[in-house]
Amino acid sequence: MNKSHRLIHIPLLLSAVLFLAPLAWMLSTSFKTDTDIINGLGSVRWLPSTFTLDNYRAVLSNVAEFPVWRWTANSLLVSLGTTLLVLVVDSLAAYAYARLRWRGRDKVFTVLVATMLVPAQVLLIPTYLVIRQLGWFDTYWALIVPASAGSFGVFLLRQFMRSIPVELEEAARLDGCSSFGIYWHVILPLLRPALATLGIFTFMASWNAFESPLIFTDSVTMRTLPIGIAIFQGHYGTQYGQMMAAASLAMVPVVVAFLIFQRYIIRGISLTGLAGR
Repeated sequence: MNKSHRLIHIPLLLSAVLFLAPLAWMLSTSFKTDTDIINGLGSVRWLPSTFTLDNYRAVLSNVAEFPVWRWTANSLLVSLGTTLLVLVVDSLAAYAYARLRWRGRDKVFTVLVATMLVPAQVLLIPTYLVIRQLGWFDTYWALIVPASAGSFGVFLLRQFMRSIPVELEEAARLDGCSSFGIYWHVILPLLRPALATLGIFTFMASWNAFESPLIFTDSVTMRTLPIGIAIFQGHYGTQYGQMMAAASLAMVPVVVAFLIFQRYIIRGISLTGLAGR
């Protein structure tokens, strides 16, 4: 490694340490005793003086007041369902914008991209009213269907599709393949890096979603894990160790998913950034 590379890697390493510091503090606090946490509030004490798993036992065993397994199952179901629908709907829409020729296509796509400027909070009340009219309040439909498509996913996949050679599509048409056949047999296999990127982004956003589950659900059994942690924090206002343990458990699925699809995510982001014209 030459000197110029060192000058680049050192600030990047320092930035990575800075971003990982809150995560390390959360994990460390989850293994501390209450006395250790209170004594360490006025000083920077990273490692626990007494290592304990009592915080995790308290979180996982107190299912009457903190049904963490039900909330975890809700978050997993909602995140997987939302991710699957987003990949299907957005890939079909992106294929229509990138490959099919129809009148007003570019203008409609411009309007679609412009909707990315609208804050999500503006749509909460109209979405809530629609959900009430459909009778979906406090159901899984309310948590999955409104988030089942997005302009960002369509834009991301469209940009990637524009980098796929048109000759592959023309060869498939000469073999008698239909438009949907080209989408299924030609486009989708080549779209895996971009799909992995969009999938992990969608899964992370759905797993960490707070406002929608808070507004669209009411019963304790329909809450997701982020809402459950907030309820837990309100009930145990001084139990920092248990709150950090619950937050650490909520982090595990997202980290695992990122590690599994990391290679596809990096490739998808790099290729998508070079695909547009």
